[in-house]
Amino acid sequence: MSTPLNASLTDDQLDQLCINTIRTLSIDAVQQAKSGHPGTPMALAPLVYTIWNRILRFDPQDPIWPNRDRFVLSNGHASMLLWSALHLTNTQAVNAEYEIVGQPAVTLDDIRHFRQLNSKAPGHPEYRWVSGVETTTGPLGQGVATSVGMAIAEKWLASRYNRPNFEIFDYNIYAVCGDGCLMEGVASEAASLAGHLVLDNLCWIYDNNHISIEGSTTLTFTEDVAARFLAYRWNVLHVGDANDIDRIEGTLGLFVKTKGRPTFIVLDSHIGYGSPHKQDTAEAHGEPLGDEEVRLTKRNYGWPENETFLVPDGVYERFAEGIGKRGIQARRSWTELFDVYRTKYPDLANEVGLMQRRELPAEWDRNLPAFPTDSKGIAGRDASGKVLNVLAQNIPWLIGGSADLAPSNRTTLTFAGAGDLRPEHLGGKNLHFGVREHAMAAVMNGLSLSKLRPFGGTFLIFSDYARPAIRLAAIMELPVVFVFTHDAMGDGEDGPTHQPVEQLASLRAMPGLITLRPGDANEVVESFRYIMQLRHQPVVLALSRQALPTLDRSKYALPNGVAHGAYVLADAPGSDPEVIIIGSGSEVSLAVEAHETLVAEGIRSRVVSMPSWEIFDHQTKEYRNSVLPPSVSARVAVEQGSTFGWERYVGVSGQVIGMHTFGASAPLKELQKKFGFEPGQVVAAAREQLLRQRTEQLARAVPQDLHPDAQ
Repeated sequence: MSTPLNASLTDDQLDQLCINTIRTLSIDAVQQAKSGHPGTPMALAPLVYTIWNRILRFDPQDPIWPNRDRFVLSNGHASMLLWSALHLTNTQAVNAEYEIVGQPAVTLDDIRHFRQLNSKAPGHPEYRWVSGVETTTGPLGQGVATSVGMAIAEKWLASRYNRPNFEIFDYNIYAVCGDGCLMEGVASEAASLAGHLVLDNLCWIYDNNHISIEGSTTLTFTEDVAARFLAYRWNVLHVGDANDIDRIEGTLGLFVKTKGRPTFIVLDSHIGYGSPHKQDTAEAHGEPLGDEEVRLTKRNYGWPENETFLVPDGVYERFAEGIGKRGIQARRSWTELFDVYRTKYPDLANEVGLMQRRELPAEWDRNLPAFPTDSKGIAGRDASGKVLNVLAQNIPWLIGGSADLAPSNRTTLTFAGAGDLRPEHLGGKNLHFGVREHAMAAVMNGLSLSKLRPFGGTFLIFSDYARPAIRLAAIMELPVVFVFTHDAMGDGEDGPTHQPVEQLASLRAMPGLITLRPGDANEVVESFRYIMQLRHQPVVLALSRQALPTLDRSKYALPNGVAHGAYVLADAPGSDPEVIIIGSGSEVSLAVEAHETLVAEGIRSRVVSMPSWEIFDHQTKEYRNSVLPPSVSARVAVEQGSTFGWERYVGVSGQVIGMHTFGASAPLKELQKKFGFEPGQVVAAAREQLLRQRTEQLARAVPQDLHPDAQ
């Protein structure tokens, strides 16, 4: 409930009242939580008020309409800025079915419970958890990097769907960042790419307050940031007073008018408090103020010192008259325009609708290849390239590229009309990220948040450079596709720096992320068939550089078992297995060779292809037991990667043929011999397992008092 503070205020006074409401809500929330960052929200309240109530084209009543402007709080520790804005604008909540549910996204009670369990005002902005949050931020630099993906998406959408007199997509992206964001390398990667692509729909506002957690930025950060962004080919503007909302509004207006360059606004601010000793200190930046400082600060604002979570009369109304009225008019105008567009361009309008709901077009999987049996086979990366070229024709909004490795990753779309996404043609489907793996992954997140379906490629070893953004994709439940090739020792001569060992295990450890390591070309096809139907999960696809035999599916099981994560590929005829060999990727054909040898010896062997642990683990217990019968303890797993975690499938007494070092520089066949990835080694391991199992079974069968070791 609002409480009167002053009556008959001028416009300037109402503006200041709203700004101080944002400040004091932030102060009170941090103080009550005894956790958080009050300084930045206090300093940037005028900026956020100006963006939201004077500039942003955003309808709080429909916070997901497609042509809204995007606001990204990259310095996410200042989340109270966003929670205050969402609350004061009465932004409405949207459910997982994209329905407006008739309740606020952030209530005053949520703010009272800032940083507490189940509050819609968590410590950092969280996409999906709170409506109105465009992306999860917190790790510094991620927000601004993701905003570049959003800007690319808008340009691509405009290029494909806009028609004369039908500007269906023409929104802008505003990202607020601080010194910490600009110290992070991912921001530099992304800013370089944005300047190259002339993304004039993108504006970063830099909170130049000279403070980081350890103290003054003079400790570590004395570069000329404005000159750096000029070198990136950005338009650089400066606002010398963070409290001058008219100057802020005018500068943001210059951004809107600037064409051919993204805009970087340097905003000089000071973290301000009631008492002088708190000015510009690290402690003030990252800690609650304390009761006495809260009172002094509120006194400086002319605020009732003992009131908490106060929203004075006129504040809600001021936002309703500003962003509320402007937003609903913009959204209604767009909706009316789109209704006419739908009658004139029904196919394009249908695409927009499908995309917004993360649905697929009819017959999206038509013409997918089926690879014939071939003992020489085809590399996983080559099969992937063929599949992507089919899918990208069937799904217009499937776009992607590589971090300067497209010829190796086979991520280039070669069909007529695919085209390269370049400054002069931002509607191309081939993205060139440059040697920027981290920015590539963050940009992919931004594309996905804009409802495109992105894929991006590099070598599996360089997933380490992209990991923070991959993790955020999993947190946000975004269906992005990471096409990682050179998944093992296939590039043997390049040596340990290029041979992934622990990457598969570490990616499998990431909640919400699916890893898929297909064993032949047809498993690659089925992997993509599974992937494209996902709506809320990112995927790492680990693909071979070298050719893998294409298995005879008239002899072995069909590859659609990939959809279950693991399946019985081969069995000895006629009876239950005695020993199970589990493989993924390039080791599946190795397991099959060993299996054939064992069967010829009269050993009842089973081969299980296990392209994905995560998918398999989500199958029913009955299915999992049918693939890996608990009664069969003789098990061998074989994979060119760390053995970590495989004990969950082979048991503590099973054997894993894997990597225990970082590899070596040598031709592939020599490496396979050195590290035991040969059929004979698998056969020997299977025999050992079978002998162990039989010995244990015999020991259990002999009465204890007759056992030779009985005392």
